[in-house]
Amino acid sequence: MDNLYIAPTPSSPEVDFKFDTRILSLRGESYPENAAAFYGDIIAKLREFLATQSEITLEVNIALAYFNSSSTKMLFNLIEALDNAAAAGNRVVLNWYHDEEDDTILEFGQELSEDFPVIEFVNHSVGAA
Repeated sequence: MDNLYIAPTPSSPEVDFKFDTRILSLRGESYPENAAAFYGDIIAKLREFLATQSEITLEVNIALAYFNSSSTKMLFNLIEALDNAAAAGNRVVLNWYHDEEDDTILEFGQELSEDFPVIEFVNHSVGAA
């Protein structure tokens, strides 16, 4: 399967899914005009990839400085696909990056780790530069 790269814009994150090395990354801000359209193809590609995998380790890096409510729903759908893969016997490690002063993104990551206990969540606090 071909890797998936989408360059960041001011309102959408960089998407860098390296299926060949099993490292998936989202970085930047996420408030696209149509989050369902933006994330729909990404989640479809992820599900297509995961359907062909078994007993793998997948590393997921999410470093979003901001995301709006419609992006929140799509992130939840993306992580749900990862959760299904983990429940099927794959190891999924999700590195959740958040600004050390941003309690909202930290708490969202903590909620996700509670909602999807089969995924290995690792919180990373990032200090201001």
